[in-house]
Amino acid sequence: TASLIVFLIYNIKVWGFPLVAVALLVTVYTFATVIIWYFYGADDINKYLITKLGGEPRLLTDGRPAVREILVNNGQGLLGRFMNILINTVFPYIVLGSLFGVSAGGKSLIKIAFLWTRNLRGGPAHAAIVSSAMFGTISGGPIVNVLSTGALTIPMMLKRGFAKIFAGGVEASASSGGQIMPPVMGVAAFILSAMTVVPYREVIVAAALPAVAYFGCLFLSVVFQSRKQNILPIGKITEDMIMTGEDYKNLLMIFAPILLILFMLITPKEVVGCGIFGTLLGVEQTIENGICRANNLPWLFQLFQNSAGDAGSAGWWATALLIVLFFLDRNIRLNPSKLVHALSDAGILVSTLYLMFLAVSVIDFCLNFTGLSNFIATDIIHLLRNYDTGLTNNGFFLFVALLVTMGMAILLGMGMPSVPAYLNVALLMGPMLVGLGIATFTAHMFIFYFAVASAITPPVAIAAFAASSLTKADPMATAFSAVKSGIVMFIIPFIFAFYPELLVINAAQIDPNSPTGDYLPGYDGKFYIWSLLWLLARLSLFLYLISSCLAKFDKSELSTIEIIIRIILAGLVISNSEFYFTVGIVLSFCLLTWHHIFINSKLSKKENKITENST
Repeated sequence: TASLIVFLIYNIKVWGFPLVAVALLVTVYTFATVIIWYFYGADDINKYLITKLGGEPRLLTDGRPAVREILVNNGQGLLGRFMNILINTVFPYIVLGSLFGVSAGGKSLIKIAFLWTRNLRGGPAHAAIVSSAMFGTISGGPIVNVLSTGALTIPMMLKRGFAKIFAGGVEASASSGGQIMPPVMGVAAFILSAMTVVPYREVIVAAALPAVAYFGCLFLSVVFQSRKQNILPIGKITEDMIMTGEDYKNLLMIFAPILLILFMLITPKEVVGCGIFGTLLGVEQTIENGICRANNLPWLFQLFQNSAGDAGSAGWWATALLIVLFFLDRNIRLNPSKLVHALSDAGILVSTLYLMFLAVSVIDFCLNFTGLSNFIATDIIHLLRNYDTGLTNNGFFLFVALLVTMGMAILLGMGMPSVPAYLNVALLMGPMLVGLGIATFTAHMFIFYFAVASAITPPVAIAAFAASSLTKADPMATAFSAVKSGIVMFIIPFIFAFYPELLVINAAQIDPNSPTGDYLPGYDGKFYIWSLLWLLARLSLFLYLISSCLAKFDKSELSTIEIIIRIILAGLVISNSEFYFTVGIVLSFCLLTWHHIFINSKLSKKENKITENST
């Protein structure tokens, strides 16, 4: 107990009070319910108010062995699953991210982002989105991302005429999105993989389309804002966009390890050493049940084979490759102590993560020991089903449950890193969503998104506040601008909750309440490309309508009536009723056609009038 108190005190110093407050709250609840049981027994007392340690006669010593077993020896204990995730999976990526930090790859990423987006109206704002997406996938931390990429992109956005609040909001939204951008999505994604027992390679596949939708919406918001302010493309290649040989070396150091991670994750163990490559090595190949197996592999390839498909091992291989590539960098060759400092920084970060995971383990232990999360899930489901006249048909109460979960994720995520924000809500509300019929993976993905969104959600929007320190704008106004730009992060989880095919993988379609692992009603686990493309087309139209409404601009300023109409049509377009989304699509195209033709006609008349006056 004394050691736990010391760890929690250090947690306050490192991670702040909110995380420790939740841990203390559930700990006090656990002790209080045990004391109530000891003094009053279990008869006629609400289940939320008691935690049994044994039978009659009631003795506190009865529970001591059970508590010790759960705390120390059990997989759910303080040294159980979360510490296993930290050491075996997260650790190598912490080291990799720390090594990336000493490379000059970040500046080269931003330079190439400026080069790619020079012909777009948004210019630097689009570059901020591209660079934050790429940088975020190697760092995962929103504040680090904001301060690293924003230091270069925000001044350029301000120079091009974007408002300080808008520039800070876009940077904060894009940097927060780095945590949902495959292939390396941050610590929380590895924990999601472990919690749902879904391989990490499938997690990054599932995250791909929602991430593209998110950054696509950010692009649209910048397009409409650029039109609104009449900001023109840069067009020409400026001096700070010219790529040098050193830049290409830096990009090699960034992308080669990431590509190696992807290759190792998607390569089955049995494929290593087979085919032409195995023949060239002179490896003996056998075919068993139609599967090729390589025998007598050289030790290095055997090591690679053992690591294939494992996220933690892939991280260590990528780290080893990056250390080798570092010696292409002249600055690191002249000053190799940078590597030592990076490794020491990684060790410090892992130790701070250990503190965080310890606090989360306390929360996990208390919720499991008292059964609180199961009680909440059971009672809410019972309540909803008592009042619901068609839960599986119209999904209204499922939508309400998702709204409550969203609120909990944002509330518990205030001032916290995304890891404890995700875990707290997953442990407390996850069983309820699963009980309502959402696939376990989809439920956790839903919670994960809102844990990430807490970084830009007022009143404690840590990513937006970091961006405001660069723009010198009002922090709260920047936070609301970030929510406006990144609104899809609050919408897309509801979409894949009702359309699990958007996550592509089978795990998103499995009915969690089926004892035989059957698929959800209406799904068979198969991948239908045309159905998915049709959903993506509707989603694209939905994003276009929503983005234009938030900017209050399309080809020209939108009236209040047109904004209301577009919002209604967006809801119809994404509806799961074939009649409603057909009506929504037809009316949306009619509205957009009218808007663009009317504005073009208006502009043409204006140009003719100017020509007549000049003559």
